[in-house]
Amino acid sequence: MSTTTTRVVAAVVALAMVLAGLGVALTLFFGGDDSGRSSGPAPTTTPEPGATEAPSPELDAFYGQELDWSPCERDDDLECATLTVPVDYTDPGGDTVGIALLKLPATRPSERIGSLVVNPGGPGAPGTSYAAAAGVVFRPALYQRYDIVGFDPRGTGSSDPVDCVSDEELDAFLSIDPAPDTTAEVEEARADLEDFFAGCLERSDGLVEHVTTVETARDMDVLRAALGESELTYFGASYGTKLGATYAELFPDTVGRFVLDGAVDVSASSRDLTLGQAEGFQRALEAYVGDCVDGGGCFLGDSVDAGLERIATFLDEVDAEPLPAGERDLTVGNAFYGIITPLYVSDYWFLLTQALQDAFDGDGSALMDLADLYASRDPDGSYSDNSAEAIYAINCLDDPSGASVEEIREQIPVFEEVSPTLGEVFAWSLIGCVGDTRTAVEEAPEIRAEGAAPILVVGTTRDPATPYEWAESLADQLASGVLLSRDGDGHTAYNSGNECIDSTIEDYLLEGTVPADGTSC
Repeated sequence: MSTTTTRVVAAVVALAMVLAGLGVALTLFFGGDDSGRSSGPAPTTTPEPGATEAPSPELDAFYGQELDWSPCERDDDLECATLTVPVDYTDPGGDTVGIALLKLPATRPSERIGSLVVNPGGPGAPGTSYAAAAGVVFRPALYQRYDIVGFDPRGTGSSDPVDCVSDEELDAFLSIDPAPDTTAEVEEARADLEDFFAGCLERSDGLVEHVTTVETARDMDVLRAALGESELTYFGASYGTKLGATYAELFPDTVGRFVLDGAVDVSASSRDLTLGQAEGFQRALEAYVGDCVDGGGCFLGDSVDAGLERIATFLDEVDAEPLPAGERDLTVGNAFYGIITPLYVSDYWFLLTQALQDAFDGDGSALMDLADLYASRDPDGSYSDNSAEAIYAINCLDDPSGASVEEIREQIPVFEEVSPTLGEVFAWSLIGCVGDTRTAVEEAPEIRAEGAAPILVVGTTRDPATPYEWAESLADQLASGVLLSRDGDGHTAYNSGNECIDSTIEDYLLEGTVPADGTSC
């Protein structure tokens, strides 16, 4: 995602969350080719000759490594291993880093057809957790025949996670006003960001300067070789689509069956990505309010406009006076995260209804729970992973561009035109990389992936976090891009209740059947 999305949920993220108090498991994930054309040989079942051939002699040791899989501590039905990669690919003889891996072995080993490497997005979401949840995230057709392999990208999860602030400081960082109203609040936001990035350098090792998408894509090719696959078979969601597209540009000859679900427009500027997400979340919020109104007796009002105005007024009220939320106070920053989190999956809109009703009655606890779930904050005040920090570290190293305070103020009317309720917040997120002094060692390439096998790009028409237009754009940019569309609400398309989408993706991954470009479900 763009760096501008770091302040807001606009930073595309994949969330696997449990609402313990409500007893609800909440899984949130924060494509012209001819129909039927095969994408090439079936995925391999044993290491193929040449699979471990390195792009350069300096990388031979990394590409030739064997993974030592053993039962994971948390579940002996899962297998864990560590992949060793260079911290800096321009200096492969220097420091190394261990990449945490987790595998759910194919549940029908006699029918196994290879490894499916998966990434849930973020950036910053741990891929090992994604693979561990394969029984929920994927349908049996895939995990019966594929080893589902997840990895924590460098700097995230258990792969030498970057650390920028203490848990208490992160609480404060996430609670500040995402749309500062005064000069003092603007300066506070700038100071907080400067302190955050200074903390990244002070509290992390040298890897924090090497967590770009390009470097993680290079790690994926080492992983492909270590898995013994001559081609990488891949399922990436949300930011995972940017990672997959980057891999395809760097290694087009080893692209196997690629599904990029909830696509990111890799050619768009930071400003345009942020504007697109402002419109996407407004669209999702309008759909939520519309559903409430259509049901009759909506607590927000008797029209969509009235409902949106009620939510906007509520945010203004919380900005002026935070709400009690147990032993904490719900600030407008927390309230914003709490509101947008359930928009990722339409099945969980009811959680937003319950949380808003409680908040209107003066209790911000449910909204705070949703905000905590978004940030991976546990009830004891600790954080179960470093995704809330890694997203800044990765996005801002990928693209440090942004806007000055004056430029942001000029842009606010444009953002409010596409998102009257949330536009100002998204506009202010353009300040998100202030204070970051790091520089990437390798510039991000223009992505076309010439020579790659067909790549299936999937978009959902009312996706809040990765707007459908991005999927259209990425499918056009990729030389072999094939667009598959889901008409629906929520973030990403696979396993969201649309049989047409699910069977089309599974036919592609299992049989190599490429749908017609522009197929709509």
